[in-house]
Amino acid sequence: MKVKSPFISDDPAQDVTRRHLLEAAGEVFAEEGFRAATVREICQRAGANVAAINYHFGDKETLYVEVLRYAHGRALGKYPLLLGLPETAPPREKLHAFVLSLLSRIFEKGPNSWHGRLMSREMIEPTPALDSLIEERIRPMSNVLWKIISEILNCPPTDQRVLSCAFSVLSQCVFYKHCRPAVVKLFPGLLPEDPEAVAMLADHITRFSLAAMKDYSAKKN
Repeated sequence: MKVKSPFISDDPAQDVTRRHLLEAAGEVFAEEGFRAATVREICQRAGANVAAINYHFGDKETLYVEVLRYAHGRALGKYPLLLGLPETAPPREKLHAFVLSLLSRIFEKGPNSWHGRLMSREMIEPTPALDSLIEERIRPMSNVLWKIISEILNCPPTDQRVLSCAFSVLSQCVFYKHCRPAVVKLFPGLLPEDPEAVAMLADHITRFSLAAMKDYSAKKN
């Protein structure tokens, strides 16, 4: 059975219900994980009948996939990968924009904070939905970073040096999220808690990475 997209409808009221379900489900999935989350709790938060998920999405599994797509799309809508920079911008500027965009999504505050928490949970507790998330969202994003780094190193995107440097850049960004409990205890105040601190961290990661890539490129060429 083909499940109707939650973003397309001829009935505005139905679109509102779907959006409420997506938002409520995102919060519950982010807090409890896919396996522990219940349809009943999601519907209660959305103010919908318990049959609403079956009607709009088919089942809990399909809802989860749609929530991941919804969260990722909303986050990128607010923080585009290159933050509006043109394709012709210098690769160093594009790297900084990419890092700042990623960190902004990771440390988003307010009602949309579940977007980043949900993505982090999916990485730690992967579900079958991860395969489609990778192909539809993560791989295209990764290709953007690979291309930026290949321009900096002046080598093909398939070069092993590009992959190694890309992983190092990404690892610096997600470290602050995934290791938050330890970081808070070891270095109180180090985690970025506002946009200004996020921007400072993005600047540090970019400068550190560029310096490493310059040295790395010189030694390998």
